Amino acid sequence: MSELRADTLTLAYDGRVVVHELSVLIPRGQITVIVGANASGKSTLLRGLARLLKPHSGTVYLDDTNLATLSGATLATRLGMLPQQPVAPDGITVSDLVGRGRHPYQKWFRQWTPADEQAVHQALQATGTADLADRPLDELSGGQRQRVWLSLALAQDAQTMLLDEPTTFLDLAHQLEILDLVRTLNRSHRKTIVLVLHDLNLAARYADHLIALKSGHIAATGTPTQVITPTTVHSVFNLPAQIIPDPQTNTPLVIPIPRD
Repeated sequence: MSELRADTLTLAYDGRVVVHELSVLIPRGQITVIVGANASGKSTLLRGLARLLKPHSGTVYLDDTNLATLSGATLATRLGMLPQQPVAPDGITVSDLVGRGRHPYQKWFRQWTPADEQAVHQALQATGTADLADRPLDELSGGQRQRVWLSLALAQDAQTMLLDEPTTFLDLAHQLEILDLVRTLNRSHRKTIVLVLHDLNLAARYADHLIALKSGHIAATGTPTQVITPTTVHSVFNLPAQIIPDPQTNTPLVIPIPRD
């Protein structure tokens, strides 16, 4: 499995620094969840790790290779990124969209092959969307669309997947459905997965490794039990809270303390 890490990474928009000299190691084969308050740098960090945002300074490495030295096609076969609000052409069908995950493998002398067809089929099967293959993406529910986008990332066959808030705008049942699928992709398909989540309790339930950001700096990193403590929650989110074991999973459960 590939190893992804950042070394003293600084990221900025129009000269405004958002992530400050941050060094982080993403554990191989685990689910890493990035949490933090709004504007703490979560999505910015993910974009930097995906090479969608050029570092102001510092370096991102994939297996000790500077990400900046990899060709776009090579990077796409090793690292996949699903943005917060992905956009697809109007009227595109599910199978055509998922097939785009195979574009990094296409060359002028190598067009669509049976191996590509099998990869798309397996991705649809893995996400439970095979029965939607011929339907336009526009006709699907939010939960179905998110599973289709995960199918595209899976068809890309990258060992490392970066997901920016994949549960946004979904109700609780569909959030759990997507996160259960993420866990399946991690366990059964041996993917290293990094995702941004807002819900601390869901982050604690599904993460093997947590990174808590505060104002573009790492406030805490480690297992959910190590990171989700009353001190860290108060410091990062300005939220007084009691932490108890989740009665279903024994992971940390955040109980906010009323401010009055």
